[in-house]
Amino acid sequence: MKKIGRLDRPDNSGSAKMFANPVLEKLSRTHISIPIAMFLGVGTFSLYMGITTTDISFLKAGLLMSGGFLVFTFVEYLLHRYVYHMVPDNKFKDKLQYSMHGVHHDYPKDKDRLALPPFITGMYAAILYFLFDFIMGEMALYFLPGFLIGYAMYLGVHFLVHAYQPPKNFLKTLWVNHAIHHYKDPDVAFGVSTPLWDFVFGTVPKKQH
Repeated sequence: MKKIGRLDRPDNSGSAKMFANPVLEKLSRTHISIPIAMFLGVGTFSLYMGITTTDISFLKAGLLMSGGFLVFTFVEYLLHRYVYHMVPDNKFKDKLQYSMHGVHHDYPKDKDRLALPPFITGMYAAILYFLFDFIMGEMALYFLPGFLIGYAMYLGVHFLVHAYQPPKNFLKTLWVNHAIHHYKDPDVAFGVSTPLWDFVFGTVPKKQH
């Protein structure tokens, strides 16, 4: 099995100590509800501003939100595959990769590290708003909520697949795919919230072909 973390096998009951400083260590952890609430809150405010300050039609607004959601799923896939799973071929990349994702593969059931800390979450939301506003102007007020809904859904799904047993319905695929990614083959099943882009780019687990 390709090694992503630093342990020989995942530790399902442990937790990594990332910082010697207790304050930094505390700040590196978060309850999953905090970033989800932040993203949904910013998305809701952006949607409100779009409704009250623009004359964008309902149809166009819906398309923009749908586009934002779809773009997020694509960004999620690309980040997971090419950034979080980068080859750590030097000390800087090794530290970066481990801090961003390797530690999660070592301790996959550490519930406090299934999302970025709140201060980074807030920074991400602000950066995304200014980026989308620069690219598309007032249309960003609808595109951003779709993107952030996708982000919140990803966080929710990622938490659920690590914290709870799979449901007995079609959503079970999300649990199965992520378990394969963590415990059998880290080079497949990069999509957490949806397997769409795994199908597009041929990284669906072999058992599903």
